[in-house]
Amino acid sequence: MTLSATAPLFADLPGDISVSFEFFPPKSEKMEEQLWDAITQLAPLHPSFVSVTYGAGGSTRERTHATVARIVRETALVPAAHLTCVSASKAEIAEVADQYWDAGVRHLVALRGDPPPADGGTFVPHPQGYTCAADLVAGLMARHDFDISVAAYPEVHPEAASAQSDLDNLKRKLDAGANRAITQFFFSTDAYFRFLDKALAAGISAPILPGIMPVTSFAAIRRMSANTEIPGWMEAMFEGLDERPGPRALVSAVAAADLCRRLYAGGVRDFHFYTLNKAEQAFAICHLLGLRPKP
Repeated sequence: MTLSATAPLFADLPGDISVSFEFFPPKSEKMEEQLWDAITQLAPLHPSFVSVTYGAGGSTRERTHATVARIVRETALVPAAHLTCVSASKAEIAEVADQYWDAGVRHLVALRGDPPPADGGTFVPHPQGYTCAADLVAGLMARHDFDISVAAYPEVHPEAASAQSDLDNLKRKLDAGANRAITQFFFSTDAYFRFLDKALAAGISAPILPGIMPVTSFAAIRRMSANTEIPGWMEAMFEGLDERPGPRALVSAVAAADLCRRLYAGGVRDFHFYTLNKAEQAFAICHLLGLRPKP
């Protein structure tokens, strides 16, 4: 499909896309209500899967498992549970993986994981644990025939020695048995498409889903963007909106939808949204892309 430069930005987008959503496990009863409201609102878009995150150092292990188990019990959605290498032995990870398998969960997101604050921001492998995400993928696949997603970094992982070593690490994860990669959020379509070209040249043919992060707080995005370029136009767009949540949400949805529109024009048909347990922006973006709820 060719998008006209003179047509309205979202005119005639047919909705021929697949989407997936990321949630995090709630910490309180109020947050659980917000999470399930988001799940209820987004479920009619028929996402290919919904992932549930895992806190630093495995700090949300039980809450992650409880959320995933409830998704299995109460919805028709396909849950993808996050699992990390941090602060866990191989035996402990195997036990968690078995619990997910027994609960009917077949999709996992395998990550090295963020180190707990007590480790000073430096990843230290558990003495009886996995040393990296590639080893975790191999261990999970040896346990059960999981469908596994892994992380990718279009603008390079902040701890990587180089862009090439980061790409080599992605290939090791996929060669170990992962089925797809999901990128860290980004705001530059050029960065994403350059990354796809480099991945293809490195022999990577697995899908690499773009991770889309609507801006709910510009200050928070800046804190999380250690290796992600924030364009000057974006800073100008959100200037003065810190105390205006309503207008900020509208601007955020349009900005993220425009990013997706440009990715769509480049051939992307599969999008992963970091929802932060809020449905409105993700739903609005999908609507602008032509996706409509189904019975």
